[in-house]
Amino acid sequence: MKSYRKELWLELKTRRGFVNITPMVEDCLAESGISEGLALVNAMHITASVFINDDESGLHSDFEKWLERLAPEKPHSQYAHNGYEDNADAHLKRTVMGREVVVAVTNGRLDFGTWERIFYGEFDGKRRKRILVKIIGE
Repeated sequence: MKSYRKELWLELKTRRGFVNITPMVEDCLAESGISEGLALVNAMHITASVFINDDESGLHSDFEKWLERLAPEKPHSQYAHNGYEDNADAHLKRTVMGREVVVAVTNGRLDFGTWERIFYGEFDGKRRKRILVKIIGE
């Protein structure tokens, strides 16, 4: 069994946003040489997320609105966590959207359902953050 590990780095210029990272993960898979196995992709920061969904701008706008209703950024004073930082809402949004995804690898490809893509969700941006890609298999 082979094992592959790589860190991807992203820095969004906005506080919040969604990035389709599927091509980056596909590049990692090709680099790994693994044709059958599993790919784990996870955000290595507690105010960011990795999730699978459709690459459709209306849906991403809906995510943004829905998350902001669930955990509004402001007023910052509504959160006990806020003090030194003002990102309590980002921690809550990450919890809802999830930390990681695992995708089957079959015949050297990510084994997706129709329309599925991997996304990085940023909820407290404007700084560099890591995404771990770990692929195991043969």
